[in-house]
Amino acid sequence: MVESKVMNLKGNAKKTGITLPEVFNTPYRPDLIKRAVLSEQSYKRQKQGRYLLAGRLVAATSVGPGRGISKIPRTHGKGTHHGNRAAFVHSARGGKLAHPPKVEKIIIEKINKKEKRFAIRSAVSSTANKELVEKRGHIVDGVKNFPIILDNKACEIKKASVVLELLDNLGLGNDLERAKEKSIRAGKGKGRGRKYKRKIGPLIVVKDDCDLIKAGRNLSGVEITKVSELRVEKLAPGTYAGRATVWTEDAIKALEEWN
Repeated sequence: MVESKVMNLKGNAKKTGITLPEVFNTPYRPDLIKRAVLSEQSYKRQKQGRYLLAGRLVAATSVGPGRGISKIPRTHGKGTHHGNRAAFVHSARGGKLAHPPKVEKIIIEKINKKEKRFAIRSAVSSTANKELVEKRGHIVDGVKNFPIILDNKACEIKKASVVLELLDNLGLGNDLERAKEKSIRAGKGKGRGRKYKRKIGPLIVVKDDCDLIKAGRNLSGVEITKVSELRVEKLAPGTYAGRATVWTEDAIKALEEWN
């Protein structure tokens, strides 16, 4: 059994430590973590299809053979813009699609229960590996101990300014500054309501509902969640494990039930 230090609100280690649960001994499996994250993301996608008569609601018929023109259906009437124009078929302008998307298509990627369970346990253990956390892009030079375990008194914090001060005391101040950076997205997403991109910041895990969740919910890049609501995607955003994670003492004790 491995013991780890517990930090107080000022960022100093307490005299008494805490024994880490067995889940932190889980091997690092990036392949399973990636599968689990992609499976979770597939449940967010919305099915799409096409109107069955799209491109077919047009008065067009083929003139048949022997006219010196192709047998493609053409619109009725006279004039350049209304008559004798190809329609209906997928090769014509405004015609039907050759293979339109269908709502019947299965877009959910399922994963075995044991694999998903192993993936989230592996993602939890990755939060205790400083090399993985730094490799993911977090700035954790000032962090003294991994995993980062916090005194339960932090759950009583009611102000966002105090949460910022707490994270700075833990050595995550530079990572918060990194998460504030905003860049313009490349591509068409700029015109679809997602013009800007932000970095992923620290994750704080608590056991139950508390004032801390409400106090830190508007901090840029910071997420606060309960142990019961932990998901692989939160621990490994973008399929990359090693997110800078702060655990409360009660949250660590709750992980003992995962054994």
